[in-house]
Amino acid sequence: MSFLSLFGCGASHAPEFPTDTFTARDGSQFTMTFIKHGSLAIEMAGKHIYIDPVSEYADYATLPKADLILVTHSHYDHFDRTAIEALETPETDLLCDKTTAEAFDFDCHVMMPGDTARPRDYVTIEAVAAYNTSADRQQYHPRERQDVGYLLTIGGTRIYVSGDGENTPEMEALRDIDIALLAVNQPFTMTVDQAVEAVKAIRPKIFYPYHYGEVDEKTDLDRLTRELEGVTEVRIRPME
Repeated sequence: MSFLSLFGCGASHAPEFPTDTFTARDGSQFTMTFIKHGSLAIEMAGKHIYIDPVSEYADYATLPKADLILVTHSHYDHFDRTAIEALETPETDLLCDKTTAEAFDFDCHVMMPGDTARPRDYVTIEAVAAYNTSADRQQYHPRERQDVGYLLTIGGTRIYVSGDGENTPEMEALRDIDIALLAVNQPFTMTVDQAVEAVKAIRPKIFYPYHYGEVDEKTDLDRLTRELEGVTEVRIRPME
């Protein structure tokens, strides 16, 4: 892990976020930047993908312009039109869920659960259903709203970003995952027990808990790490 300016640019005016750099299955490299909460970025060969950019978490006007922007759902901590406008150029492609597309006037490629898109030759993006399964939590992310998470394939490496919800059958059916980022934020997304169950089903090579904090019930990251010892490599990054 390195704590450098975003994408390692080193400019003194750029914000600093934790980054991890990976070698993809095809030998190419990409860097993942952990901005805050549910906001992430991926860079490969000068191409920039942003996932759920939110202005509260970064000054996106100071960051590299987006080639792709992915929005998982319309909640304020995932969809922020000000951040999107700061990142967009006429060549930027925006992929989003159905509710975001219906509620706002962006030119958006709608991603329904099960859809696959290849907006650039260096990435394939699959939409995975994201929703609550517990009877007392249906109001947060109802299945019928058709929120999504995203499975990105870059250089043959498969990166799953869950979006908000619990450990659904669609999530637990995923296989051959290299990197998984699962939302662990009670009561809105997964509990620690649910995250452990999901990771044991998916068996990613690397697991990042994300979208935690900012609520009264803190996520027990130490227990999460202990219970997954020997299952996968757990990496904790400061996302609160």
